Amino acid sequence: MNYKDITVAIVSFKSEKVIFRCLKSIKKIKNIIIFDNSNDINLKNQISKRYPNIQFILSKKNLGYGSGNNQILKICKTKFIFVINPDTILNKKCEKELLKCINKKNLDFSIIAPSCNQIDYTTYSKKIKSIDENLVKVDHVKGFAMLMNVKKIKKIKMFDENFFLYLEEIDLCKRLIEKNENIYINQNAVVTHLGAKSSNIGFEFEKCRNWHWMWSSIYFDKKHYGLLISSRNFFLKLFNNLIKLIFYLVIMNKRKYIIYYFRLSGMVNAFIGKKSTYRPNF
Repeated sequence: MNYKDITVAIVSFKSEKVIFRCLKSIKKIKNIIIFDNSNDINLKNQISKRYPNIQFILSKKNLGYGSGNNQILKICKTKFIFVINPDTILNKKCEKELLKCINKKNLDFSIIAPSCNQIDYTTYSKKIKSIDENLVKVDHVKGFAMLMNVKKIKKIKMFDENFFLYLEEIDLCKRLIEKNENIYINQNAVVTHLGAKSSNIGFEFEKCRNWHWMWSSIYFDKKHYGLLISSRNFFLKLFNNLIKLIFYLVIMNKRKYIIYYFRLSGMVNAFIGKKSTYRPNF
C-alpha cells in the first residue's frame, strides 16, 4: 500500500479561518475530498485556486458531521479514508507513521487514529492492550482524526445519520467493537487539534454545540443501553441542568441562561423521540 490508497476526508462548515492551515499540513496524501456543509462558494473558489486537485463538494443542506463523511465514503475510490476535522493539523511524521501501520504484517484493523499532543484532546479513553511500543488497541477514538478501512466501515453501514453533531464516531466505534473489529492508536503519528475552531459563527456555535451535545447523549443512551438506563441518565441530567438554568436566570447571566436553555431543549427533544432538527443560523 502507498499514499495513493488513502483519501483525506474533511467535512467543513464555515471553516475558512482554520482549513488552510490543515491543508498545508497534509504533505504526502494527494487524494483529498472536502464536503462543505455551509455551501460556501467563496471558500471553494479559494481552495480550488490554491489546491486545484482537491475535490470540493458544496452541500445546499447542512447535513452534519456523520452524514457529510458518509457522502465522502460513498464516492471514495481508495481502500482507506483519513477523516480529519478542518481544525486538525498533522505533525511532520503523521502520514508516514499511518502508512507504516497500514503495511504492518497481519494487522487487521477498522480504524487507526493518530495520537494528539494536547492533554485536553486525547484520542481515546480506554486502553485494551498494547500491541507494541507504538501501537495500542483501544475501545474508541475521537472523530477529529481517524484512518478508516473503507470496506469494514461500509459493512456496518457507516455513520448513523441520526446524529447531526457529537458522538457519531463513538457510536461507530461501539458498533465495530460489538462486531469484534479492531481499533488502534498509533502513538508515533501525532496531530494537533485546535478544538471547537472548525466553525466561525460565534455564539451561534455555542447554542448549536450545547443543543446537539445533549441530544446526542440521550439518543446514544437510548440506542445502546435501553429505556431504563437512558431514562435514569435523562432525569439526572434534567435535574442538573434545570438547577443551573434557574441559577443563571436569578443572577441574570443571559449567556449562560441561553446555553442551559438549549441544553434542556436538546435533551428533551431526544428523550421524546424527536429528530436532531436544530440548525445554526448564520
